[in-house]
Amino acid sequence: MLSSVTAYSFLVNPRAGGAGRGRGRGGGRELAEVIAQILRAGGHAAEVHLSSGVEASAALVAATVARGDVVVSVGGDGTLASLAGLVSRCGGTLGVVPTGRGNDFARMLALPSDAHGLATVLAAGAVRSLDLISCTVGDRPRQLVAGSVYSGVDAIAAEMVERMRWTPRALQYQVAAVRSLASYTPTRVRVSIDGEVLTADAATVVVANSAYYGAGMKIAPDASLTDGLLDVVVIAAGSRGRLIRAMPKVYDGRHVALDEVTVLRGRVIEISGVPSVPMGGDGEPLGRLPGLTDPPARIEVVPGALRVLLPV
Repeated sequence: MLSSVTAYSFLVNPRAGGAGRGRGRGGGRELAEVIAQILRAGGHAAEVHLSSGVEASAALVAATVARGDVVVSVGGDGTLASLAGLVSRCGGTLGVVPTGRGNDFARMLALPSDAHGLATVLAAGAVRSLDLISCTVGDRPRQLVAGSVYSGVDAIAAEMVERMRWTPRALQYQVAAVRSLASYTPTRVRVSIDGEVLTADAATVVVANSAYYGAGMKIAPDASLTDGLLDVVVIAAGSRGRLIRAMPKVYDGRHVALDEVTVLRGRVIEISGVPSVPMGGDGEPLGRLPGLTDPPARIEVVPGALRVLLPV
């Protein structure tokens, strides 16, 4: 629990969840302002800032942590992951106000959804050290990811979601998942887990720190944020109809019992495959899966990398 820190800097992503007003729209600025007012009424200092880019966010995080204040992520999973990396590097503490499309990391943290509940977590929550994921793809800079890294139909679905304008937000991931499954081409993947190699014709490979992704899909039901391990879920290529019909099982984790699904666990995972497919992490693009003759994507756990405020 925080005892000496009484100030909070809310960093709002104005694009999280789409344009407009309110929770999940307009980046949740209104929700952040309400929570900030509740904190001020309790004797805390609280400021709300709109994100204006990576460099500005990095400078704000560094200044906030240097003062000993809490950085509060206001947005979706992508916003949280980007700030998690910055806060982790600075040695600070992160609070979370979920206002994005999926909010899967917040779901894993069992955060409340109302302003008073979130204000209570920020003011009187427990500080826990959680694992993060380090991901390096090709010559792209190393990135820290909070929830999961994936390659295949789910990354294609995430790209579809970003282009959706008229599909109701609650249905976007489901619609995109069905569309991507209906048209996917299997990828011949090579997955190395702590040196042990698995090859498969796969629809997707997910390296999970958190149990949830894709707006509530329980892709890795036994994943833990504190065990120093990553769960690797390989879904083998199968008939499109069978995979689509199996989708409801993913929401409660029953898919792991299917013959097409292999779940492994490790600390360092390397992935490559052909044909090349998109890769993503927490809803954000990470480039493309390296070919079998290229240096593989390297994904590894960073134990206890991030201090986060959680419900008591």
